Amino acid sequence: MRFSILGSGSRGNSVFVESGKTGILIDAGFSGKEIDSRLHSIGRELRDIKALCLTHEHNDHICGAGVISRKFKFPTYANFGTLSAGEKRLGKLFAAKEFETGDLVQIEDLWVRSFRISHDTADPVGFVVSDGKSSLGYCTDTGKVSHLMAERLRGCNALILEFNHNLEMLKNGPYPLPLQQRVRSHMGHLSNEDAAAFLAELIGSQLHIAVLAHLSETNNTPLLARDAAKSAVRQWGETILFIAAQDRALPLMVI
Repeated sequence: MRFSILGSGSRGNSVFVESGKTGILIDAGFSGKEIDSRLHSIGRELRDIKALCLTHEHNDHICGAGVISRKFKFPTYANFGTLSAGEKRLGKLFAAKEFETGDLVQIEDLWVRSFRISHDTADPVGFVVSDGKSSLGYCTDTGKVSHLMAERLRGCNALILEFNHNLEMLKNGPYPLPLQQRVRSHMGHLSNEDAAAFLAELIGSQLHIAVLAHLSETNNTPLLARDAAKSAVRQWGETILFIAAQDRALPLMVI
C-alpha cells in the first residue's frame, strides 16, 4: 500500500491512497487542476482514481470534489450529514455513495472504514484504509480524542494525525478570542500537546510512519509540532515522523 498527502492545512486538504490497481482520494479541498498537478508530481493522474471519500463538508476538504467527480466519472463516498450539508458546494455528483458512519466499504482492492470524530460539522469522520495486509489511519479536524478513535487507529501501520496548533502561539497570536475558543473547543482542532498524548497512546511496533497534518500556518510551526511528537515516539525508534505541507505533495510512502 502507498499513500501521499497532496496537501494539508486550512487552505486545502487531500490524500491519495493506493493498493494494486486501486487508487482513491480522501477529501478534495483544492481545485481539480491543483489536485491533478499534485498527483502528477508523484507520478499519478486523476483519471486513474477509482473513488473519493469525504470526511466532512468544510470547503478546505470538498471544494474540488464535485468538479473532479463529474469530469473523471468516479463515485463519491460520504455519510448523509456530509452529503446534505455540502450539497450546494458539491453540486451534482457523478455518483453519490452514502454510507452510515462506522460502515466498512469495499472499493476494489481497498477497504475503508469510517469512524466518528468531533468537529463543528454535520457528521465528521476519520478513516482507516486497508488492503488486507497494511492499514492507514486518517484523523484530522477533531477537537478531542475518544476511545472509539483509539480503538479504530490502534494497530495501523501508518497514521495521519492532526497537530493543528501550539497552545501558547494560539493564546498570544492574532486570532480574536471567539476564534481561539472555537479552535480549542471539543468541536475544533487538536493541539500539539493533545495530539502528542494521543500518538503516545497509539504508538507501538506496528506503527512505522506517523505524519503530522493540518498544521496551522498562524498558530504552529513544523519544529514545534515535531518536538511534541518526538516525545511520543522516542521509545519506538522504527517510527518515522513526517510533516504534511500545505503547498506541495509529499512523496509516495510505502507501508
